[in-house]
Amino acid sequence: MLELFAHPFSSYCQKALIALYANDTPFTFRMLGPDHLDTATELARRWPFGQFPVLADGARTVPEASIIIEYLDRHHPGAHRFVPEGDALEIRLLDRVFDNRVMTPVQKLVGNAMRPFDKRDPTGVEDARKTLDTAYAWLDAQLAGRTWAAGGDTPTLADCAAAPSLFYADWAHPIPDTHATLRAYRANLLAWAPFTRCVEEARPYRHFFPLGAPDRD
Repeated sequence: MLELFAHPFSSYCQKALIALYANDTPFTFRMLGPDHLDTATELARRWPFGQFPVLADGARTVPEASIIIEYLDRHHPGAHRFVPEGDALEIRLLDRVFDNRVMTPVQKLVGNAMRPFDKRDPTGVEDARKTLDTAYAWLDAQLAGRTWAAGGDTPTLADCAAAPSLFYADWAHPIPDTHATLRAYRANLLAWAPFTRCVEEARPYRHFFPLGAPDRD
């Protein structure tokens, strides 16, 4: 049985969960948190960097959400393939954009809000907001005429990355109304059943969002 070391409110955990839920892949959810110290101990043994999600497949440890999804495609395939055979460069490019150009600056905004006031980094926050503005504009143009990020008929790894990153990004630095394509794409992702499930499972933890979770979504 596969085991996923994760927390429901984590964007990268949701990214991996989407792929598991979409294919109804059997797995055990290993909850991380102060009430689950045994899980944290096992995670540290398997992946000393302490980041999650981490997938355990027997003795094999698979870290990093993108790698987990590709691993599932290869070793536990379901009806839906998230990295189809062939030219997957655009899928992987968009996956990197959503992780590095959207989620990373969001984490900067969130992390800054959690710091003591005298330790905050206004320059870093300004840079993060500029990066998000650039990403929003690029994605709005890139996604024109597309239902799914990479332009195919079915969702891919790129959409697994997009769903949680845009979900939280719009909370931290709202997507402007002028980017109607990107806003519509985010709305479509919220209606995607595997991600809808992630959102509902994470709902009890919204009070942890340090910027204040908006009363929507």
